[in-house]
Amino acid sequence: MKICEDCEALRVMVQEAVQIAPKGKVADYIPALSDKDPHTLSLAVFEGDGPCATAGDTSEMFTLQSVSKVISLALALMDNGEGGVFDKVGMEPTGDPFNSIIKLETHSPSKPLNPMINAGALAVTSMISGHSVDEKLGRLLSFIHDLTGDVSISYNEKVAQSEYDTAHLNRSLAYFLKQHHVLNDKVEDLLELYTKQCAIEVDATALAKIGYIIANEGKHTESSRPVIPLHIARIIKTFMVTCGMYNASGEFAIKVGIPAKSGVSGAIMAAIPHGAGIGIYGPSLDERGNSLAGMKLLEALSQRYGLSIF
Repeated sequence: MKICEDCEALRVMVQEAVQIAPKGKVADYIPALSDKDPHTLSLAVFEGDGPCATAGDTSEMFTLQSVSKVISLALALMDNGEGGVFDKVGMEPTGDPFNSIIKLETHSPSKPLNPMINAGALAVTSMISGHSVDEKLGRLLSFIHDLTGDVSISYNEKVAQSEYDTAHLNRSLAYFLKQHHVLNDKVEDLLELYTKQCAIEVDATALAKIGYIIANEGKHTESSRPVIPLHIARIIKTFMVTCGMYNASGEFAIKVGIPAKSGVSGAIMAAIPHGAGIGIYGPSLDERGNSLAGMKLLEALSQRYGLSIF
């Protein structure tokens, strides 16, 4: 049975997973995220041939936050090639929190160890081609429109401004990278672009559709044309497995075994190679910044449908 045909089971799994949401905490270091209902949980599964199967609070809109790192990495690789990107950013997991600066100080040369931590994501975002913040953001949004088929997707101005006003640690990371010639952009321009990138607003269905294209060799759902080159889709899935769930990636690989990327909004995007794309939103987070109920839900999905790639 396809996952999308098992609608009642999906509904029950969402109902069971959301029960642990009160044990987590909604992100409050970005003020505009702090008012989200911790009991929210939504799920969308897309298998390419038909509508998404959905369950839970599917009308909820949320910002991509760190899930956007996957999308900006794809675009930066398409713009600059592997050599251009990985000359500035490494490929190794860190085992440290996503906003840590320690590896930049202790690792030589002083470049971020991977694109999924904040320092690496800042470097990657700076590589998106364009002559201005608006042009670069426009290219990123157009890319997302192509991936989802939804041209209405934009960014949440309130969340973007809230992030920009409180991005003190990311500013520190950016200035450190600029000092060591990893960045050439003006730091404030980069912070404006990065916070707007993180504030791009979607629902679980859009997230599932992006995950599906990444899962299926980067090909567009309807036309089968390549939206993301095959080798880049493979790179992205690899980073999702090794670094996508912050410093819980190893445990997640064992318990769930699906390429996935989380964000502190409570978003999770999963891409099962040659299979479904999954979008989840649950804003109550665990201590590592991953959706508490979302992680429980993905574990249940993986066990029921045998989704682990290992």
